[in-house]
Amino acid sequence: MKRFRKAGLLLVACVLAGCASAQGSGPKIASAADNSGMDAELFYQLLLGELNVRSAEPAAGFALILDAARKTADPALYQRAVELAFEARDGDAALQAARAWKQAFPKSREANRYVLQILVALNRIPESAEPLKTEIALADAGDRAAVISVAPRIYARASDKKQAATVIEQALADYLGQPATGPAAWSAVGRMRLAAGDTEGALAAAKRGHGLDAKAEGPALLALELMDPKLPQAEALVRSYLAAQPLPEIRMGYARALLDAQRHQEALQQLQLVTRERPEFPEAWLAQGTLLAQDNQLTQAESALQKYIQLAQAQPATEERTRGLAQAYLSMAQVAEKRKDFTAAGAWLDRIENSQDLFSAQSRRASILARQGKLPEARKLIQSLPERTPADARMKLTAEVSLLRDNKQYKAAYDLLAQAIAKNPKDPDLLYDQAMMAEKLDDFADMEKLLRQVMTVKPDYHHAYNALGFSFAERNVRLPEARQLIQKALEFAPGDPFITDSLGWVEFRMGNRAEALRILQGAYKDRPDPEIAAHLGEVLWALGQRDQAEKIWREGMLLNNENETLLQTIKRLKVQL
Repeated sequence: MKRFRKAGLLLVACVLAGCASAQGSGPKIASAADNSGMDAELFYQLLLGELNVRSAEPAAGFALILDAARKTADPALYQRAVELAFEARDGDAALQAARAWKQAFPKSREANRYVLQILVALNRIPESAEPLKTEIALADAGDRAAVISVAPRIYARASDKKQAATVIEQALADYLGQPATGPAAWSAVGRMRLAAGDTEGALAAAKRGHGLDAKAEGPALLALELMDPKLPQAEALVRSYLAAQPLPEIRMGYARALLDAQRHQEALQQLQLVTRERPEFPEAWLAQGTLLAQDNQLTQAESALQKYIQLAQAQPATEERTRGLAQAYLSMAQVAEKRKDFTAAGAWLDRIENSQDLFSAQSRRASILARQGKLPEARKLIQSLPERTPADARMKLTAEVSLLRDNKQYKAAYDLLAQAIAKNPKDPDLLYDQAMMAEKLDDFADMEKLLRQVMTVKPDYHHAYNALGFSFAERNVRLPEARQLIQKALEFAPGDPFITDSLGWVEFRMGNRAEALRILQGAYKDRPDPEIAAHLGEVLWALGQRDQAEKIWREGMLLNNENETLLQTIKRLKVQL
């Protein structure tokens, strides 16, 4: 019997294309066979195998193709046998074919990779250790760290994550201490530990990898994922990596983590470092401009956003670029709106082309209409938006409630939320929003009832504890309970500057002025905000530090000269700034 190499795929392609049943197909197949050096017996075995697969006899077809692969030692036929088993959803048969292929070609990474992936798919995790070792050993030395880095993805669907973590750690044992592969290996081990719920173990792995190479990206990325107030060493590792010459993407990731933790000033510092070190990196300008716009630093925001738009427009058109430009246009519209330049705001919104961002654009248009005294038109604009999915309906509700709240139509917002809650009575976000409207309506009993419902439905909803505790402190009632509620909120969201502000305020109400000052100064440092400025200034005023109080209030006015709490505080204390 003559051997062949490429004829198997040629014949398979011919059969799948229907040439065996087409007019004149005989000569075409004969020609393929003549050119391949395939004898008649093997030719008809392959043809019969493919026809069996087509005629609902996949097991027989699989057996014939696998037998042909063994006779010919053709990798393409081994692969075809594996694919036929996949099509029949027969994992054991797929493993049989892949193992036969690997036995015939011990140095074939493709054959070994099939064995590895099939074992994981069959959840035979302990058996996958050897193929994983082989996959890494067969890789070129220069590519080995990259191959190790992707190992956790292979086990992403393993049902027993602890077992998978153990297998990976055993398979990587020879690479953990090597400078070239150690950081990647420890990062892979750490990711598997994290997937298994072992955050302490994941952090320990990140530290081991970072210890081998402080400039390695893998341990820093893992530590970035682990960042949490309960794991301060994770952030310390990230900062250690950033002290060298980091990738801007990792510094950007750190800035996002700081934003999530409400540490806006630190996030802004990181973004400014990125734009200073890599001024051609557009995403940093966009994030910086958006953050500055939120903090009412309008001139700096406009400059950063313009820089992003300039850089982005020079890039090839991609979905990411379109989304980024839409966000930049929305932020520019926000800057113009805050300056009461409604014509310019509308012009920026007109530049948005991405349909997914049109909702945000229309919401911004509604806000502009409302500020021009056209609230009914603004509501109609939001109500006219299409509802293709439940998520669309929820966004419309949120946008309309926000519009009503911002325009002090608290009763209308309360009633709108009541309609939504009637359909979803255990939705914690809706209940919380309605509680906030009840507070605006001075219905504190209803507010408390709603917030207690939120705590029952979602016991870790920290906003509910903070809101109720702050309400007690603001009204100077039930202060010990207020402190307990706010401390409970901080357990769920450690370091949150707004909850910290609430704690400082309740301490002030309880007469603990020095402690209140300490807490509020920390909150204001972490998040310069007009409401925190109002509270900090009042504590300073009560302590006789009136020049410092006025300085803080002026800073707050620069941040937002329309903030109700700040304006009411200054008016109540009869201060002239």
